Amino acid sequence: MRNSVAMGQPGILLLLVTCPLLTILQGVTCKAESGHLGDNDPDRCMRHHFVETITHPIYKCNSKMVLLARCEGHCSHTSRSDPLISFSSVLKQPFKSTCFCCRPHTSKLKAVRLRCSGGTRITATYRYILACSCEECS
Repeated sequence: MRNSVAMGQPGILLLLVTCPLLTILQGVTCKAESGHLGDNDPDRCMRHHFVETITHPIYKCNSKMVLLARCEGHCSHTSRSDPLISFSSVLKQPFKSTCFCCRPHTSKLKAVRLRCSGGTRITATYRYILACSCEECS
């Protein structure tokens, strides 16, 4: 992919993106040179927020609603499986596969205190995701 900048009227910047003709004809999304989809792709790997109600499964406690985050989306890296060469008659692992998954990159520990019957308090802990990234799957 090549990027070229053309200037129009003063104060207007036009960004032209060109992809190889074969790529466009095959219906493949044009990718940036790094192999990642552009930031404007709505399906890219990113953090999504949602609200969850925390309740204790056994004790009678007041429930609390908390804001959580999850990593969701596509990674543009190509997944592949290559055959492994062995000098043994038994191939325990015949292929080496590489793939990329949308995973938490950074997170922090958070805690919520629930008030329970009898005046006791119980603390629930969880990881709050700060950022997501495409990482090699294990």
